[in-house]
Amino acid sequence: MSNERLRSALLAQGVTVQELADSIEVNPKTVERWITQGKVPYRRHQYATAAKLNVDVTTLWDDSRAVATSADLSKAEIVTIYPHRHMVPNTLWREIYERAASRVDVLVYSGLWLSEDPLFHDLLKRKAEGATQVRILLGDPDCEAVRQRGIDEGHRIMDGKIRNALVNYRPLFTSHPDIGFRLHDGTLYNSLFRSDDEMLVNTHVYGIGAYMAPVLHLRRLPGGGLFDTYANSIEQTWGSARPVSDHDVTGA
Repeated sequence: MSNERLRSALLAQGVTVQELADSIEVNPKTVERWITQGKVPYRRHQYATAAKLNVDVTTLWDDSRAVATSADLSKAEIVTIYPHRHMVPNTLWREIYERAASRVDVLVYSGLWLSEDPLFHDLLKRKAEGATQVRILLGDPDCEAVRQRGIDEGHRIMDGKIRNALVNYRPLFTSHPDIGFRLHDGTLYNSLFRSDDEMLVNTHVYGIGAYMAPVLHLRRLPGGGLFDTYANSIEQTWGSARPVSDHDVTGA
């Protein structure tokens, strides 16, 4: 039985059989047998193939060994877990972003505490002046999801916190226009802070502020899947978000 999922993944990524074989150091005829005969490769080749095609290994093969190992890899992506955000070392946020070479992403409702940090502003400037892509996603202060999140946290001022954050960031709008600022209207189940293949995931828990909720420190591993699940959420939210207007900042 042929492996049409592998064939489709190759086509979707524009990768030829020869290119895949060269990348993972196997004979092209071996790759052909994986596709046309449904042969299941060694696990190391499964993960190398999945990494090359930017998909989860279980998308390509149903091998139970792969499923078990993928789960183990996902666990290995967890560097540590903090029971509350306020227990995360103050320096860790900036240290993670300092290591960024290609991307800095922030996906939050307000992230007011981060917008108030002048050292974080300086970091964003340095990254934007280099080759790093910087994207800041805040909640749309006028949307229903923001109103509801404020209620869930026990207050009704989330829109005001977002506008305060926008005021804090406003100098960057003109001084560093390459920094991307957008507003989303989605319901967030986590606040996400990504730096290349490293991420802090601040979970959201009903009835308490995000500073009291757990934080996962993740580091991406090929074939793991956990990191990529959160990373894909950032991409989808960015794609549907809108630019910031003067009204969003002032409320007028």
